[in-house]
Amino acid sequence: MSFVQFSRVCLAFGERDLLKDVSLRLAAGSRSCLTGANGSGKSTLMKIIAGKMNADSGDRAVQKDTRISYLPQSGIVHKGKTLRDEAEAAFSFVHNLIKHLEKVGTLLEKAESDGSQTKALLEEHQSLQEQIEGTGYYRREGEISSVLSGLGFSKNDIERGCEEFSGGWQMRIALAKVLLEKPDILLLDEPTNYLDIEARAWLEMRLNDFSGGYLLVSHDRYFLDVSVNEVYELFNGNLKRYTGNYSAYEKTRKIELESLLKQHLEQQEEIAKAEALIRRFRYKASKAAFAQELIKRLEKMERVEIPESFKKININFPSPPHSGNIALTLEGIDKSYGKRHVLSNFDLCLDSGERLVVAGPNGAGKTTLLKIIAGADNDFSGSVKYGTGIKTGYFSQDAAEAMDSRKSVLEFMEEESPFALIPKLRDMLGAFLFRGDDVYKNVCVLSGGEKSRLALLRMLLKPMNLLILDEPTNHLDLYSKDILLDALKKFAGTIIFVSHDRSFMGELSTKTLELTPGSDLSHANAKLFYGNYTYYLERADRENSETINENRVIVNDKLVISNEERRIADKQKQSAIRKLEKQESEILKMLEELEKKKTYLEVELALPDVYLDGSKTREVKKKLSECAKAIEAGTHEWERIASQLDYSRATQS
Repeated sequence: MSFVQFSRVCLAFGERDLLKDVSLRLAAGSRSCLTGANGSGKSTLMKIIAGKMNADSGDRAVQKDTRISYLPQSGIVHKGKTLRDEAEAAFSFVHNLIKHLEKVGTLLEKAESDGSQTKALLEEHQSLQEQIEGTGYYRREGEISSVLSGLGFSKNDIERGCEEFSGGWQMRIALAKVLLEKPDILLLDEPTNYLDIEARAWLEMRLNDFSGGYLLVSHDRYFLDVSVNEVYELFNGNLKRYTGNYSAYEKTRKIELESLLKQHLEQQEEIAKAEALIRRFRYKASKAAFAQELIKRLEKMERVEIPESFKKININFPSPPHSGNIALTLEGIDKSYGKRHVLSNFDLCLDSGERLVVAGPNGAGKTTLLKIIAGADNDFSGSVKYGTGIKTGYFSQDAAEAMDSRKSVLEFMEEESPFALIPKLRDMLGAFLFRGDDVYKNVCVLSGGEKSRLALLRMLLKPMNLLILDEPTNHLDLYSKDILLDALKKFAGTIIFVSHDRSFMGELSTKTLELTPGSDLSHANAKLFYGNYTYYLERADRENSETINENRVIVNDKLVISNEERRIADKQKQSAIRKLEKQESEILKMLEELEKKKTYLEVELALPDVYLDGSKTREVKKKLSECAKAIEAGTHEWERIASQLDYSRATQS
């Protein structure tokens, strides 16, 4: 069995021990991921496993003939070949196997027919043939086409020069090549960074069918959950293995860290007290020796560290301005690029407080729609109407390009931040991965990803009630995504967003808009689902399993509802759903008030001047009984409406 194994690997950068006695084993069938805070050494460890970097000490054992393929996070550029030829280069290692096969064939021709040497040569010849067959070399045209298509390349791309592709597509070419190599061990460092949701889904299926072993680094929780069955955590230079997918690891690690968190808080209190005493006594002659002793004790103290992802940072962005009940209305929106229809007679009415995710394949018009809503694209027909009091904020991947300040990150953001948020600015910057000395970098020297994160935070600091977000989670790690998600879920305004992170989409969205691309011959389609992204996927799966021919009125002597009738029925159902949603909201508000009243009465009943007075006690108890009955009746009514609402949403077509 092919494998790579490391034992007691150590690596230090200056005085910092990046890896301390690290051990791990990857073999055929390994489905592993590597996690840890930014800067913990994940990419470095991947390079050591791949043989691209040497450790200071430790043992590395690789089974003979084991092939390892490694995809770094970024930095790969292909040029001088067409896409087809570059993909074909993934099979270059097979050429050596073919030469070896031909050499063994020549020796067989010269060998004696029944000698022991002949038997050994025959076995070697067969083994080489099996190896070559296993690479897919003889089916490489189909393999290349399948992989490139799965990663989003079109048939027209196949003969294009690689230098014509942008940075994100360059990394897709690199990913295609390592997949086509069909190695024994596959190392992928952030493979989903430049993939849309369709390409991510394809990669998940490809990895599921992969016969070798792999180790992933990714900031996509859903991708990790469906792709791995063991997690390696790198923390303070130590590597620990956990069985199960990423969500299982988080649950286990959270329980495990409870005592560590307690120790951390106790130590922080101890440090704070010691520092207060030092400040108080260090300049008093009679207490100077005591202060120096405290300083030495703090210097020798072994600090209790906890992972960044388990530090509780709560970010609250400015409260949105008050607005009317309707946030946005789009009427008759038409948008085309040449003959290709992107949006056709598109209507949308969005209530305030909704969180709409826009879904659909590449080319469906997701980014175009967001630009139209944000006012960044005026080349369309139709109308965009904001509700009363609506103030918009728009984040796109292009937002980073406009930032070229020579001020430091901290100075730049202090100028942009409302005065009340300045004390919390360092925490906010830390949540967006600007930690330590990073805040003193000049904005103009930041990378594209760093500028993108800064642009997102800059926008969120301003009081708005309609956020339009195009890929807000790009360049964020899992920890930062969770902080952003928590803040956006608490945001009382309206959100329209596009993302390729399924976990983020499912958690944040309350409605889903599906866009289907048009062509020269067909018009684009749009469909609104009254549920979050997870609900939308379930509906889409059900609908895909059914075959509907909408062009015929009679099918097998049975009447099929026409498109117009279906549209009217959908509109009626949408109206009914909105009515039920309003009723549900009113009942929940009533129940909340009743619960508050019940709590108040229970407190009142415990007062001495009440429980010592029989008549007052009976009066309060009567009110409590009435309140309890009202809560019970309201709860039954809410359950009835919620059941109707679930059914209406499930049957909405």
